[in-house]
Amino acid sequence: MDIKEIQSLIKFVAKSGASEVKLEMEDIKITIRTGSEPTATETTVLQQIPVAQAPLAPAMPNTAASEPNAPTAESSSNENEDSKYITIKSPIIGTFYRKPSPDKPVFVEVGSTINPGDVLCVIEAMKLFNDIESEVAGKIVKVLVDDSSPVEFDQPLFLVDPS
Repeated sequence: MDIKEIQSLIKFVAKSGASEVKLEMEDIKITIRTGSEPTATETTVLQQIPVAQAPLAPAMPNTAASEPNAPTAESSSNENEDSKYITIKSPIIGTFYRKPSPDKPVFVEVGSTINPGDVLCVIEAMKLFNDIESEVAGKIVKVLVDDSSPVEFDQPLFLVDPS
């Protein structure tokens, strides 16, 4: 493993939001911790992730404060609608891609019918592209992640209507 591979691994871990990653190979052991001793590079990267997520959290309390009854009815209605759907989640941390390559069409669109074993997307982790296959049959109702976005382990990717 050369220095460029180590540097790209550090950048990937920082972007993923993981707090610690340990990698052991035959002749090398690497432990990468983010946030324990902030450096200029880590601080910059770590600040980007919370900024992207920060607008999501305050949006609900502000709405709830302005109209206490309406959001409760809406959220329970959305929960009832979403409860009939199956959520396909990310099995790994990485970068989400809807296409096998930039010049190819997307794997699935909203409205696409899928079967178990169909490839839904690709997640890149440490320069390896992992096909994410469906474990259920149904119809894609919603794509929950933008193309080329970082995803966390167990993050919802798609909503599928099994009927």
